[in-house]
Amino acid sequence: MYRPPAFREDRLEVLHALIDSHRLGTIVTHSANGLEANLVPFTLDRSRGPHGTLKAHLAKANEQLAAFREGSEALVIFQGAESYITPSWYASKQEHGKVVPTWNYVLVEARGRPIVIEDPAWLMAQISELTDINEGKRPDPWAVSDAPGPYVAAQLKGIFGIEIEISRIQGKWKASQNRPEADRAGVAQGLSADGQMEMAALVERR
Repeated sequence: MYRPPAFREDRLEVLHALIDSHRLGTIVTHSANGLEANLVPFTLDRSRGPHGTLKAHLAKANEQLAAFREGSEALVIFQGAESYITPSWYASKQEHGKVVPTWNYVLVEARGRPIVIEDPAWLMAQISELTDINEGKRPDPWAVSDAPGPYVAAQLKGIFGIEIEISRIQGKWKASQNRPEADRAGVAQGLSADGQMEMAALVERR
């Protein structure tokens, strides 16, 4: 990933926080079948490995299973806030006009070798964890145990799990850090007016 110094993010706690807040990752593999990619929701175990371990489940019919069994490295991409940035928000547009549009975004890349897991107990624990994370703030949260046991057991037969101990992880926070202060203020104000509060806050903080 191209990371100019102004946009680099290497603090592990910041990278992990992005994964926790944007769990749907794109997992990319390369095998004899060529490049393959799927969108998959992940959970993160911070306690395992120097950079943490990603966990997920996929359908057994998914053709990417063959690539996972090969044990080659996988790339998982987590996309955070993103916004188009119009030059009209820059104070420098009025000064000299030498401005162009761009795009702000937040991104984490994690790499590692997937391990395929077909143990029903592991699968039940992973889907329960993922469900509890997403249901926890709801007024009447649904739990995996709410579904009939035989139905859940049948569903588990159709999926497999993966664990990826992260060997490398890096982030890119492109939030107008390379612009003059007046331009950044204009971008934050413009984003706020457009209702893009997450990116506006990032521009103000960075």
